[in-house]
Amino acid sequence: MIAVVGAGLMGAATAWELARRGHEVTLIEAYDIGHRHGSSHGSSRIFRRAYDDPFYVQLTGQAYEKWRELENDSSTPLLRTTGGIDMGDDRDPKAIAELLSAAGASHELLGPEEASERWPYIRITGPVLHHPDAGVVDADQTVAVCVRQAKEHGAEVIIGTRVTDMDLQGGERVLLRTDDGCEVLADTVVIAAGAWLPEFELPVPLPPLEVTQQQVFHFPQRDPSVQWPTLIWDGALHLYGLPSGSDGGPLPTFKVAEHDRGTPTTARTRSGLVDASSRTRVSGFVRDRLPGLAPDPVAEATCLYTTTPDEDFVLDRHGPFVIVSPCSGHGAKFTPLIGAMAADLATGRAEPHPRFRLGRTT
Repeated sequence: MIAVVGAGLMGAATAWELARRGHEVTLIEAYDIGHRHGSSHGSSRIFRRAYDDPFYVQLTGQAYEKWRELENDSSTPLLRTTGGIDMGDDRDPKAIAELLSAAGASHELLGPEEASERWPYIRITGPVLHHPDAGVVDADQTVAVCVRQAKEHGAEVIIGTRVTDMDLQGGERVLLRTDDGCEVLADTVVIAAGAWLPEFELPVPLPPLEVTQQQVFHFPQRDPSVQWPTLIWDGALHLYGLPSGSDGGPLPTFKVAEHDRGTPTTARTRSGLVDASSRTRVSGFVRDRLPGLAPDPVAEATCLYTTTPDEDFVLDRHGPFVIVSPCSGHGAKFTPLIGAMAADLATGRAEPHPRFRLGRTT
């Protein structure tokens, strides 16, 4: 039997993948399914192909196919294509375009005048990379669908109970104990605990993991009929933007947030209070660069990043433990692919990628 600890995006996707392959699976979640205490909640996450690293460009192509598999298995649309643009003083659209070309991914390079004609509600002063396969993923719906489909394929789901202890039994099996007295004996344990991972006592050499509280802001569209693309901006600020979905309220809004400058915290001690200085910076950017939006947010929220020094993921096996931490603020787009990769590790079908190993050096 394979136990999966944590039913956020990655744990839920792993349980779905394992269960649909016919394995006996128990998924354990400390809170309710779809809770808002970690990194997997909300109606909008970016899916994009545009990375400045060929490794991740390749992975995004594989992830796209896995999203369609999950949609087919669940009969539920999850990935909505909007197109995406990359720009900013520190962004190199030409270099990213070359990587997309090598991967066979659709894209186009535009000068500022042509780009401004296409997206007049964005103030554009430099070159722009546009790739049409970018889009938005609903994280809340994805978690719900993965858990539902895992159950459909025979998985047991235990919610509202926290794993407090994991004991090796004879060096091969693991006895999990929870705070309500439940015991689960597993051949393999997949730990997909997100920001709680650093708090687990494991016989596993974890790399340094920094947990930060981030904040996101939702700005009203001046023209509700405009279909906005996703946005990556690298300059004095490092920001991302995408259509908000239901998180922004009943009217069309656009989510904008800083990718960095999070406040160090832990999963247990986070304040949940939005950093006012981030609100000021992001609102200033909207006022300056996104005239198609009203510069005062109508909704805002916090979430958690769990970041490695090199911003690569953690996806490795150590004895009966599989550690799954696709983190660093860019993992959500890979959700169903990570589920498949974690399932391969849990069942011995594949070795971990060297960049995702626990003992790698940076």
